[in-house]
Amino acid sequence: MKVQIYTDIDEIPAAIWNRLVKDNHPVLRHEFLAAMERHGCVGENFGWIPCHIGITEKNVLIGVMPLYQKYNSLGEFVFDHAWANAYDRMSIPYFPKLVSAVPYTPALGQRLLALPGRETDVFPLLLESVLHLAEQIGASSFHCLFPDEEEHRFFEESGLFTRHDCQFHWHNPGYQNFEDFLSTLTARKRKNIRQERRRVEKTGVVLRILDGHTATDEDWHNFNRFYIQNFVDKWGIPTFNEPFFNELGNMLPDQIVLVLADSGAACIAGALMYHSNTTLYGRHWGCIQSIDSLHFEVCFYQGIEYCIRHGLQHFEPGAQGEHKIARGFIPTLTHSSHWLADSRFHAPVAEFVRHEQNAVAQYMRQLQSTLPYKRV
Repeated sequence: MKVQIYTDIDEIPAAIWNRLVKDNHPVLRHEFLAAMERHGCVGENFGWIPCHIGITEKNVLIGVMPLYQKYNSLGEFVFDHAWANAYDRMSIPYFPKLVSAVPYTPALGQRLLALPGRETDVFPLLLESVLHLAEQIGASSFHCLFPDEEEHRFFEESGLFTRHDCQFHWHNPGYQNFEDFLSTLTARKRKNIRQERRRVEKTGVVLRILDGHTATDEDWHNFNRFYIQNFVDKWGIPTFNEPFFNELGNMLPDQIVLVLADSGAACIAGALMYHSNTTLYGRHWGCIQSIDSLHFEVCFYQGIEYCIRHGLQHFEPGAQGEHKIARGFIPTLTHSSHWLADSRFHAPVAEFVRHEQNAVAQYMRQLQSTLPYKRV
């Protein structure tokens, strides 16, 4: 088996990369990751420098790891600022570090992509390779963010530190329609959701559900405006751009769910989601006109209806947000795995993650009393 580092994902043919992707996961597909590289969404300007690891056997790609050399902690959704500060206090460089993740995307999924049946060969070699690369470039650490369960267990058994966090996901046991979903909620929560939907309906706002085939250049232009405005409002840095969104629409048209809200002749808000064979991933929202409950309708209720209509089993609307519970999303434990080169930090980090795991567990127990579903 041969290990190679790819600083440009286009060095790997899309079809060869994609055959390692489970569930047709949209943000792990070659098209998504390549579009970020081609349109400057990652690179030195944002501190995400591609260095993907590939493993070939007899010239056949049997494993890859999406990997980035990082010089900041932006866009990761797993916050390690306390660790960086600890390194700084000891005058030890924390950057660069190596991160396996989908940039700016807290979606769960593969990080160790292996040819089916070759996981036991590929997983250890990918981990060995990334730790060797860390030594070569002087990286302080390696971080694998939001891996799937199989990979999480592998990393834990390999001695990496495990961090816990909580997201809010919606699950579809086979609802026939939105009313079927509402019938499982308590009367108060059901009433609140209906009231929120009626508020939007009374404004006369018209919603359009588009995919990459039906979204026009004007639609993408409008959505890009909303996306940028959302970051301006929150004093953030928009990393995606209109050419990126346009390319996604062209390259992954069947996996795009673009919800746009029109008021009269003006398009005023939108949300962008992607779907795999089983799961809808909510990613971006923005608006230029504030309307009561429009965010809930566009980002949550339209997504739930889409899942029911198309038989998708799960809906991951993004990180954080306790307000999602009242709309049917339930607390869900997420993991990340971490390796530190400097053994002096092992004991304090082990204590840190132990306290964090206990805190997350207690937080999730407290949230159980707020679930909107009827008691069985």
